[in-house]
Amino acid sequence: MIEISTSGPKSAVNRVTRSRVFERFARAGFVMAGIVHLLIGYLALRIAFGGGGTTDQSGAMAELAAKPGGVPALVVGIAAFVFMALWRLTEAVLGSRTGGRDEDRKSELFQRGKAFAVAVVYFGYAITAFSFVRGSGKSSGGQNAGLSARLMESTGGKIVLVVAGLVIVAVGGYHIYKGVTRKFLEKLHTDNGLVRKLGTVGYLSKGSAIAGAGVLVIVAVNQSDPGKASGLDAALKTLGAQPFGPVLLVVAGLGIAAYGLYDLACARYAKM
Repeated sequence: MIEISTSGPKSAVNRVTRSRVFERFARAGFVMAGIVHLLIGYLALRIAFGGGGTTDQSGAMAELAAKPGGVPALVVGIAAFVFMALWRLTEAVLGSRTGGRDEDRKSELFQRGKAFAVAVVYFGYAITAFSFVRGSGKSSGGQNAGLSARLMESTGGKIVLVVAGLVIVAVGGYHIYKGVTRKFLEKLHTDNGLVRKLGTVGYLSKGSAIAGAGVLVIVAVNQSDPGKASGLDAALKTLGAQPFGPVLLVVAGLGIAAYGLYDLACARYAKM
């Protein structure tokens, strides 16, 4: 039973999000995100053993769309992603109802900013899924490379790319921080050992991959090679091209799959 207070921003959050149907659809966003990460992990493993594919969310959704029942699953996924995005957008605007009462202003602003960023990510997932439902889905890596090529034509564009690369590295570093410190446990209703291990491995692996993608953006600007600024797919394939690359790619793929399993656990245990 959710208690509704009579005043303040927390009560506004409760009024907006008290619907159990709304919350369940939002939690379904964790399920779909988990499936996407599991597929990315699978694609990384497939490439490690000589197969092909695009190791990012567009590649994962293309893989799902090609399977029997995949398109209807993506339709459900669009709804789940949108509900999760709206939930996080509500937190960004009104504040989280799970935040502590003594949370200082800077911490609250950080949490709101993070909620907004997560909302953008889930809206992006929804848009990508919709494109594959329509049959017009494209590789996000290719689109990123095309945008990077246009930005590299000017000094201002290059500065934008370097700043974007640094932000991506910071996001990856934050994931690694959460994995090392296990701060993610603060957002869960459980201290289950398996969930804790999946979250730790998942955050470390995903954070490393994201940070690698950010570094490649900066390298791409330095070398005027937009192909390297194509996101997660470029980062994982660059890893696979290193000495012992297939082994490293297997480790990365299993780590991202662990993050997917953690997302599935969040569908039940996340505080919302």
